Amino acid sequence: MTAAWAVPLVTIALTQVAVIATSIYLHRALAHRSLHLHPIADMAFRIALWLTTGQSRQQWVAVHRKHHTFTDRPGDPHSPRLLGFWRVQLFNVAYYVREARNAKTLEAFAPDLRPDRLDRLFFSRGFLGVGIGLSLLCMLIGLWSGLIAGLLHAGLYVFVMAPLINALGHWRGTKNFENTAYNSRLLAWITAGESLHNNHHAHPRSAKFSLRRSEFDPSWPIIRSLAAAGLLVIPEPPVAWARVAAGRRSP
Repeated sequence: MTAAWAVPLVTIALTQVAVIATSIYLHRALAHRSLHLHPIADMAFRIALWLTTGQSRQQWVAVHRKHHTFTDRPGDPHSPRLLGFWRVQLFNVAYYVREARNAKTLEAFAPDLRPDRLDRLFFSRGFLGVGIGLSLLCMLIGLWSGLIAGLLHAGLYVFVMAPLINALGHWRGTKNFENTAYNSRLLAWITAGESLHNNHHAHPRSAKFSLRRSEFDPSWPIIRSLAAAGLLVIPEPPVAWARVAAGRRSP
């Protein structure tokens, strides 16, 4: 494979791995406890996120839980309704970092994820993880191809995918439920289902984000496969649209 093809393909693959790991592990398993992971799966996700994003799981979970507590109200770390769409889309990372460094936020919203021994040794050293990941990438596809793919992946993940969910997901789209979030069926295909944001805010404990037949949550087949392999448990059945629709028809 030539570098001209390797760079975009590797960039897309890296970004999708990071987005899917974020959605399944940080979001569904840790922030909302809608999945129970086997220690092997837990470690695999931690390593994948360390190498591709360098993120702290306690920080990510704390910021997200605070977002759900104060959704689009004062206290929400990244609400486009309060801050404006373009400020969140362009500077989402700045709002995230500011809140993630707030010790009170970490203690109030993620006391169950205080750093363990592996965090203190490895996973809290985000730049080390990203550096190792980038080095491995350069070894696999070449120095310049690896550097370019790594840079493009970082740009996509930090400045496009994550803020797209936080900004557009609370700005425009379709709704199945009355809350301040919106769905984008198209973007859900590339955001691991995260753009089905209206559904998620209505049922945050559901491990599956899609409800209607016209909606697709790419993370769900992966979750089902891991469950079939005994690598995770889905403690509660996902919300079914038929049940929701029946409830709406009830007097």
